[in-house]
Amino acid sequence: MSDITLTPRERALVRNEFMVRFGQALRLESGILVKRWATGPNKGQPKPGTVIQRKLDRGLLELRDDCCHWLRARFTEAGLAALRHMAEDARALPPGE
Repeated sequence: MSDITLTPRERALVRNEFMVRFGQALRLESGILVKRWATGPNKGQPKPGTVIQRKLDRGLLELRDDCCHWLRARFTEAGLAALRHMAEDARALPPGE
């Protein structure tokens, strides 16, 4: 698999995070919310899910701390290229979604 090809779980995450809610879709630049550990030895550290962690490892996302409770995982240039590649395939991102 090439670096810009998203897995089915990664495509599902993109569709679910950026789908239309309450009449409008989220903007890509707003990123994906990532939780932090609330207690224990990792308190305050990022707690990304497995799909988000995989995208972070591949360099498609980066975590940005805006000094608030939630972190945001935002797309890098490689991540935006992967989204463009995904949008070219009508089966991966149907136009009605």
